[in-house]
Amino acid sequence: MNFTRWSARLPGTQRRAARDDRSPVPAARAECAQADTGSGPPGGHPDGPGNRSTGPTLEGLSARDILGRLPALVALVHGPDHRITYVNDAYTAAFGPRPLDAPAAEAMPELTELSLLPLMDQVLRSGTPRTVKSRKAGSGNSYTVTCTPVRHEKDKGHEGGVLVYAADVTDHAEAAERLRTSESRHRKTAVTLQRSLLPQELEQPDDLRIAATYQPGGTDAAVGGDWYDVITLGAGRTALVIGDVMGRGVRAAAVMGQLRTAVRAYARLDLPPHEVLQLLDGLAAEIDASQIATCAYAVHDPNEGLLVYSSAGHLPILVRDEDGTVHRAEGPTGPPLGTGGWIHTSGTIALPPGSTAVLYTDGLVERRSEDIDEGVASLERALSGAKGAPQVVCDRLMRSLNITAEHDDDVAVLVVQHPARTGATAELFHNASLDLLGGIEAAPRARAFATGVLTSWRFPMELCELGVLAAGELVANSLQHGTPPMRLALRRTDRRLIIEVTDGDDHLPRRRRAEPGDEAGRGISIVASIATSWGSRRTPGGGKAVWCEFALPQ
Repeated sequence: MNFTRWSARLPGTQRRAARDDRSPVPAARAECAQADTGSGPPGGHPDGPGNRSTGPTLEGLSARDILGRLPALVALVHGPDHRITYVNDAYTAAFGPRPLDAPAAEAMPELTELSLLPLMDQVLRSGTPRTVKSRKAGSGNSYTVTCTPVRHEKDKGHEGGVLVYAADVTDHAEAAERLRTSESRHRKTAVTLQRSLLPQELEQPDDLRIAATYQPGGTDAAVGGDWYDVITLGAGRTALVIGDVMGRGVRAAAVMGQLRTAVRAYARLDLPPHEVLQLLDGLAAEIDASQIATCAYAVHDPNEGLLVYSSAGHLPILVRDEDGTVHRAEGPTGPPLGTGGWIHTSGTIALPPGSTAVLYTDGLVERRSEDIDEGVASLERALSGAKGAPQVVCDRLMRSLNITAEHDDDVAVLVVQHPARTGATAELFHNASLDLLGGIEAAPRARAFATGVLTSWRFPMELCELGVLAAGELVANSLQHGTPPMRLALRRTDRRLIIEVTDGDDHLPRRRRAEPGDEAGRGISIVASIATSWGSRRTPGGGKAVWCEFALPQ
């Protein structure tokens, strides 16, 4: 059988034979010797065109000798049942001797282990070579195998065959497996770190219903720095945070954890959203100037029905009204955190009862094949028809945007609902307020007002007395240290009683230890002692608000 056609396909056959003067093939040595005895060209130059030595021709080489000396495993089979015609020494050393003319399915079990028999059938039928990479045999070795069709050139009716050429790639396969294991371990570490830095359980404010979803990128993508958070600020107000650190791996997750911790610390100061981002911007540059992060920070106040927000390079917040209309927060957006030199500002968007707000990272809407604005528009369409509980809305948005386990980017979604309450549920939520006019006579009016309101809300007598005492102390503090306009506000939810006094002075009170002879300085200490919590903040108009909360008996 003439092996000329397929022997030329063996890697390096012709190249090695042409340049190896020590060829073990006798015909090749003889031809080289004959070439060396020729006379030189005129002038005696050894390299003249008339005396240039030529290598052995391919037709003069013995295919059996070549195949026998190859380090790769070679087997030749013929016919539809792949009867064995030839195996070289490397194949015999790897799998043992094989009987000639025996069917490969019976005499070569290694081909079954490597799942090669169906491939050989396909090669024999189609006449097209096929290669499979890194197949593992029962011995534990891995092979890359090429199956090449072999046809008899003289006898067109002769049965065709298949040349099986297998290179041992065990070392490469083991190195690749070690690399995959290492990458998997690093990814698992990063994902574990990422998830441990995210809230393990979301805070659920009285007035909002909240759910969140985080999904790391697919197994081939390094974990990113997406995060979200929900922070109760007191007096019924809630901070909502979504952010994304630009980068991958453990470093991005670590930076994310530092930023999230800083946001929670700054939120406790009860600052306006743009001031929180201003502080965060400076911190981000100190943590790692090479890591750029985006962030949106919003505060919900149930008394106003608004989201006050500020954005540092982040995607716009979306709000869906009860009728399905979707609004996009169009307020000013500053550059990402860590860039510096920018004065952030705050904007507002309505969040009335029955509405739903969605905060998200770019992994939800960004695709390589389309502009990100198209992705946001797709999210708006999906949100317009998304109804149900917050977690249901999260899941529907993920499905609508085709976010699967193989998605190549991290995704974080925060869904916030302001439920519309009716019937018995609505009876658990009440508001009452009184403008404080006049001088010191406003204090007894405030106490009388608080007594009547708390009694009408059917609170226990002890809680009524504590609430009236706290309201009196806060009003007295405002009358003494504040400026008009002043207002007392009482609010109840299904879980707590909130008492808040606002005035026009922006100096925040602080708790201090009063000396035995002092006639003042005990009001805030009394409130802090009897209330579940208390706090103060500056209001947008330039004044301040001082509040306290009492947890209701369940």
